[in-house]
Amino acid sequence: EIFGYKTQGWRRVLCVAGYILSCGALLLLFYWKPEWDVWANCIRCSLEEADIVLLRTTDEFQVYTRKKVTWIDLSTLALPVGSNSDGPLVADKDSVINRAVMKPQLKMRCIQVQKIRYVWDFSVKEFKKVGSLEDSNTCHSIHHKFGAGLTREEQKIRQLVCGPNTIEIEIRPIWKLLFKEILNPIYVFQAFTLTVWLSQGYMEYSFAIIILSITSIGLTVYDLRQQSTKLHNLVKEHNKVQVTVCTKSEGCKELESCYLVPGDMFLLDGKKLSLPCDAVLIDGSCVVNEGMLTGESIPVTKTPLPVMESTIPWKTHSLEDYRRHVLFCGTEVIQTQPVGRGPVRAVVLQTGFNTAKGDLVRSILYPKPVNFKLYRDAFKLIVGLSVVGVFGLVYTVCVFVSHKKPVADVVAMALLLLTATVSPTIPAALTTGTVYAQRRLKKKNIFCISPQRINICGQINLVCFDKTGTLTEDGLDLWGVIPSEGSRFQKIHKFPSSTPLPWGPVCGAMATCHSLVVLDKKIQGDPLDLKMFEGTHWEVEDSSTAWDGAGTLKTCVVRPGPKASSAPVEGMAILHQFPFSSGLQRMSVVSQRIGEEQYDLYMKGAPEIVSSFCRQDTVPANFLMELKTYTSQGFRVIALAHKVLNLGKDVDVSDLEREEAESGLAFLGLLVMENRLKQETKPVLQELAAARIRSVMVTGDNLQTAITVARNAGMIHTGSKVILVEANEPEGSSPASIAWQLAEDCKANTAAPGEVCANAEAKITLEEETCNYHFAMNGKSYGVIIKHFYSLLPKILVNATVFARMSPGQKSSLVEEFQKL
Repeated sequence: EIFGYKTQGWRRVLCVAGYILSCGALLLLFYWKPEWDVWANCIRCSLEEADIVLLRTTDEFQVYTRKKVTWIDLSTLALPVGSNSDGPLVADKDSVINRAVMKPQLKMRCIQVQKIRYVWDFSVKEFKKVGSLEDSNTCHSIHHKFGAGLTREEQKIRQLVCGPNTIEIEIRPIWKLLFKEILNPIYVFQAFTLTVWLSQGYMEYSFAIIILSITSIGLTVYDLRQQSTKLHNLVKEHNKVQVTVCTKSEGCKELESCYLVPGDMFLLDGKKLSLPCDAVLIDGSCVVNEGMLTGESIPVTKTPLPVMESTIPWKTHSLEDYRRHVLFCGTEVIQTQPVGRGPVRAVVLQTGFNTAKGDLVRSILYPKPVNFKLYRDAFKLIVGLSVVGVFGLVYTVCVFVSHKKPVADVVAMALLLLTATVSPTIPAALTTGTVYAQRRLKKKNIFCISPQRINICGQINLVCFDKTGTLTEDGLDLWGVIPSEGSRFQKIHKFPSSTPLPWGPVCGAMATCHSLVVLDKKIQGDPLDLKMFEGTHWEVEDSSTAWDGAGTLKTCVVRPGPKASSAPVEGMAILHQFPFSSGLQRMSVVSQRIGEEQYDLYMKGAPEIVSSFCRQDTVPANFLMELKTYTSQGFRVIALAHKVLNLGKDVDVSDLEREEAESGLAFLGLLVMENRLKQETKPVLQELAAARIRSVMVTGDNLQTAITVARNAGMIHTGSKVILVEANEPEGSSPASIAWQLAEDCKANTAAPGEVCANAEAKITLEEETCNYHFAMNGKSYGVIIKHFYSLLPKILVNATVFARMSPGQKSSLVEEFQKL
């Protein structure tokens, strides 16, 4: 929330007089309470007239922040339009820059909040963020407005308005850190307490506390300074990257990345590059390492944003999959694939602290406040002690006055009692303990960016685990493949086997339907893709020798290896890829046999998703039963499908619509992967259980597989029942409903919104928290419960242990819901 205020001269004069008369006490109070400072010095007004704004967080803390409104002066620039012209300042008419400039002065009002700049938008009468390309841009406008680059004049305007493309972290001077620590209310109270005690002759104890407090402040300032220095060193290289930027008037030239602005078009020339901004790929494809964002150094293929005539904003058009077109700041481009002879091109989306890396740094600089029960209880304790102290003060005053003691003695003894109830050693003890704990963690290579969180660790009572790579081994082992022919499952081909996988559509799918790349003469990519491909005994050629029907370099070629079964093909070229996303739960590729004109589409993904894209006459009748047979044993199951594409000779496969291509497929079979538990999983979970810390699994894998792994890991104990929760969206006149089903039973128990738990005998009673059962659900059901049965969610979460097929957004939402319990 934001409120506008205007400074009044006479109020300002009175406040300055108050600072002097109170010997700085009023100034110190305003330092602790910035909203009081604003209320005393200013009067409320509209945001349009304000020279000071007061920001208030919308969470339960309602923290206030004071910000001064500043001006950006554009009159010094050689602008493409006159100051009195009605024409747009920048070519993008939808840009907030055009709506924020005040003519004829050519100025903009702005504020800076947590490193992000906002300018005043006169059309909607509110502050709007700058440093990003507008989300309202369509695919067509990004290609045609920005595909050729900006003019030099427009670059200068955007540089002045948006600021430099840098992530600057100031190394805070020691004196600033020292003053900030000393002016903490607790230390101020401590200084007052020690003054009272020293005046009454309590020398030894007072000096002991002084030494302890100085040590505590020194350690805190040292740690903050070290943290500030490390963060500065971590991001300083970001600001010195050289990029090739193209402008409409001057062509392409190399610039330092700090001069990049939203809307700039730059080239990716094939060299390894740490991206200095967020950008959307508009031409060609590339492979990036997103380890900085995800923690997993698995190459990710990025594809260009399609050229669409639609008026729908580009992110909405791509839905959850828009990330496949976006190159995120801080990630590393390790390989580029031009289309034809043109270079790989990208348009800058966001710069500076607006980028993905900037968001990460801001989350470190401005951590989300934590209001756990520990803090509330500590505050209640201090308030309680203060009340006791006030009673003692009143009693002391009454007793001393009745005995006609001197006023000085009465005041001194009253203050002694008041200050003795709230111990001045509390902050020093907490700080010393935190610093000691932080150093013990550091010895184990565990680093804490927010030391105050350490005290909270003793309050943890639940831990959420991912499955693959966390509870189970990082890699997957290929266990077998179950081909399907004539809508019937065939004999399983197990791995490893003395006989290679025979040539056929299944072998073609396993050889091509992946995102593997050759880097430094080594095949790299997703572990699942790697194991699947290794099972075919085929080989990947280096991308530089890739070939397709038109003779153009596009992507990799796979060929049968010496150990592979004989195949009537020389090799297969992977021409186009529809990348995997957690939202879609599938990926597909367009391939072509070398020397032939036929195009094939292969798909792999979650069995229930892939089967929905297949012709039903190709899906075996016992598909679900066969799937459950393997998932209930803890195997990871992937489905494969195929389709022959009827395309002409000179068609550009990169222009294919995904929805059109991925339809009417033939079901090929199931790929069964074994994902073993890590050796340390069970002991760690047992240790957590012994400490009364509950474990929950949150995974993107199949629900039955997740339940089996949870049982094997000890999350679900032997003899415990698992209740599957299936929630469905309303359909027509039918309201949303929840079905409760025992995993061991096939009888479902369905209830509509008004009927849930209405009949205790027929329905499952959620209130019995001590019952020996566990809830399990998938991401679809979780989404429906959030939307239609939110009041039930806390009761379900109390006993929920397995969450499967969860998207990244749902995982974050689930953690927040657990924190509310």
